[in-house]
Amino acid sequence: MPAWLPKAMLLAVWTVIAFGVAGWLFLQLRSLLVLLLISLFLALALEPAVNWLNQHRWPRGLATGTVMLTGLAIVVVFFSVLGSMLVGQVLEFVNQVPAMSRGLLSWVNSTFHTQFSPNTLLREITDATGLIDQYASSVAENAWGAGTTLLVLLFNGLTIALFTYYLTTDGPRFRRTICSVLPPRTQREVLRAWEIAISKTGGYIYSRALLALIATVAHYVALAALDVHYAFALALWVGVLSQFIPTVGTYIGGALPVLVALMQGPWPAVWMLVFITLYQQFENYLLQPRITARTLDMHPAVAFGSVIAGAAILDAPGALLALPVGASLQAFLSVYIRRYKVAEHPLLDAAEDEALHGGSPGARTGAAGPDPAPPADPAPPADSPGPADPAPAAGR
Repeated sequence: MPAWLPKAMLLAVWTVIAFGVAGWLFLQLRSLLVLLLISLFLALALEPAVNWLNQHRWPRGLATGTVMLTGLAIVVVFFSVLGSMLVGQVLEFVNQVPAMSRGLLSWVNSTFHTQFSPNTLLREITDATGLIDQYASSVAENAWGAGTTLLVLLFNGLTIALFTYYLTTDGPRFRRTICSVLPPRTQREVLRAWEIAISKTGGYIYSRALLALIATVAHYVALAALDVHYAFALALWVGVLSQFIPTVGTYIGGALPVLVALMQGPWPAVWMLVFITLYQQFENYLLQPRITARTLDMHPAVAFGSVIAGAAILDAPGALLALPVGASLQAFLSVYIRRYKVAEHPLLDAAEDEALHGGSPGARTGAAGPDPAPPADPAPPADSPGPADPAPAAGR
């Protein structure tokens, strides 16, 4: 037996044991790691506002607490208004069910020459109501489980708030501690990556919040002009969902105001649908590129794919973190990837014309930032390595 073989076998055994212990610890601490990850990205999103307040002579702890309480108040107001709208709309819908059922039954009988009886319909509705009552009774019996789940959610929320507060308040000290164990060149790269993450994550969240505010005001004016019930709650719903849920959020957010307007008549629903369509075009082609020009505009397909990937990896927390993670990764790629002058080709003319004459927002802003059309670096001089030489690109 060679002399190195026992040592190699022992090293292999210890390597397998170390990986097994690491995997077991990861599975045991998975929930805690998810909470830490959520706290880290919340801290990245809050740090630009906290730094701004700190530069205006606010203590860092007080600035962090103020920003966190402001964000919490916005979330509470959103769900309170949405909850009141939901309860009121459900009660109104229940009161209108008999009249709507009679009207629908009359239309079916007159259109299709049928003779459905209102008594049969009322019997079916009564049976459905009995099923609803039975389901409500079962939910009431499981109130203990619902209370336990609520306590777990409350504990996780307080844990995230605590970690977010300390990561934001002690951010400079935390970064100094990490850099103290790294060589100087690595310190510069780590701080550069951290700065990109703070700038792009915070900028993306704040730009989306501004777009949500503008969308809320615009839709409130339209809903109030059409005299649609719960105008403020519906406008808030559209503004938040259309900005923070990529691609499908626009359709989900716009469907509810149209349905509520339809309960008041077909014409309010038609005008509401027209307004939502026109506003989306205005936002996509004029408003969004100007607001996100200094932050980061993600292509809708990239954003939608990021949300799907995040949900597949970490379920609901992954879906919430997908957009800031995708925005940060896109920023890293735009900084560290070297770009070259693109050769002329017929396949590239359509994309260039669309970008110059008003194509989609993603085509104008690109997947890597506000202005990807010109090359990031000028053409290399004759005495420098050309694009075929991979050494400079690898070094960059």
